[in-house]
Amino acid sequence: MKRLSTCLFLLLLFAASLRLNAQTRVIPKGSLFIIGGGTRSDALIRQLVSTAKLGAKDYIIILPMASEIPDTGFKYISQQLRVQTSLPIRNFDFSKHDSKDPKWVDSVAKAKLIYILGGDQNRFMKAVLNTPVYDAIHKAYQSGSTIAGTSAGAAVMSKYMITGVQLKDSKYKDTFDKLWDQNIEFSEGLGLLEHTIIDQHFLKRNRYNRIISALASKPGYMGVGIDESTAIIVNGNKATVAGDSQVLRFVNSENSATTAGGLLKFKNINLSIYTSGDVFEIKP
Repeated sequence: MKRLSTCLFLLLLFAASLRLNAQTRVIPKGSLFIIGGGTRSDALIRQLVSTAKLGAKDYIIILPMASEIPDTGFKYISQQLRVQTSLPIRNFDFSKHDSKDPKWVDSVAKAKLIYILGGDQNRFMKAVLNTPVYDAIHKAYQSGSTIAGTSAGAAVMSKYMITGVQLKDSKYKDTFDKLWDQNIEFSEGLGLLEHTIIDQHFLKRNRYNRIISALASKPGYMGVGIDESTAIIVNGNKATVAGDSQVLRFVNSENSATTAGGLLKFKNINLSIYTSGDVFEIKP
């Protein structure tokens, strides 16, 4: 009996420790500036630079690895940024450069603003996953830097990153034709948002089926669809909308189930639609 009581005590102590760790999770000092793709207005870039709180000795790093034309992508975003700031803007292409180069990695960790280009999120993660660059991005975010990204650069923010592949259809489509169970493919993203799944080009490409498929596969997670020319600015568990269009938040589906034929169903889901200036809670 005494041994049983000791085991029970240790289990309760372990459970309390887990709760304490969850409650004392370190909140990053930095911000996420997540753009849903499309064109970027000067006002949106101005807000990005303002969010980063750049000082006189700071610099900006562009990570272009998602793009098929990284030099061209760098050219366009750097032109927009130079309208708003005269600080140095550097192009760090780790698909062509050693991801273990200590000077480059240290520069990433100390950059006040890191911007991830659009393109293919899988290509980007292939270049950074399990490398010192991945850790440097997290270190920068924890230390107070702003991590920004557009399109594919938005998708990589999530821990469970939507790859775009349908497991039950060999042909790529911008959206999903049906709400099938086990149809969505995830890959490991940067995990700057551990409990929220980001989808981009949301209204423009009608990606409701895709985000609902994602939430069915990951119960308890939040889905955020960001339209083109629009962004969310994440600080802790708050997200502020910026830009020209809308952001949709999906959360708390009830009684999710699957038919014998593999179709998804549930009773309710909480859907909210936000526009520029709105603030909502997000699961970091």
